[in-house]
Amino acid sequence: MTEDRIGNLLQQADQMAGSAAAPANLTAVVRRRARWRRTIRMAAPVGAAVAALAAVGVWSLATGTGKTAQDQERFVSIETQLAQLQARTDATLKLIQDVLEKERQQRKLAELKAKLANIGDPLEEVQEQVEKTAFILVYQADRMYQQRNQRDSALATYNRVIELFPQTRSAQTARERLSEIRTNRLNPKSSQI
Repeated sequence: MTEDRIGNLLQQADQMAGSAAAPANLTAVVRRRARWRRTIRMAAPVGAAVAALAAVGVWSLATGTGKTAQDQERFVSIETQLAQLQARTDATLKLIQDVLEKERQQRKLAELKAKLANIGDPLEEVQEQVEKTAFILVYQADRMYQQRNQRDSALATYNRVIELFPQTRSAQTARERLSEIRTNRLNPKSSQI
């Protein structure tokens, strides 16, 4: 294959692939990494300074058997600086741990909120089941009355729907059916349901 042919094939492949989709939380990831890098950049010089001061302290202890007052003051000064640098390093590490823990808790909270958003309202689900049950009972009562000529069972079922599920649409339908049945009983020549 020639270089032009290979170049054309690569361009076609790039066009077919399209652009890569960026992750939804790309901004948060970039910010987190930038904070981490700043922290590392700050911690490294502090650690190096602590190590240098410790080396100077050890060196001065090893080389000086007859210390002068000035050497002792410098040594005390270096020890003080070393203690201050150690305290700063400890504080920085604690801050890093706190930030990482807070980010972990925020991610966990976001996951829990997403799960909670997917859970339906239990009251709505119960109401749907009540409506469905009442509808099935009215349907069965209609079949008993119309197809099986079980008038008394149908009347009892209609009354039961009204008693158990008074606020449903099916209870209203059951009331209408009972009214129609009573009207038919008083006027037998009228049409059935």
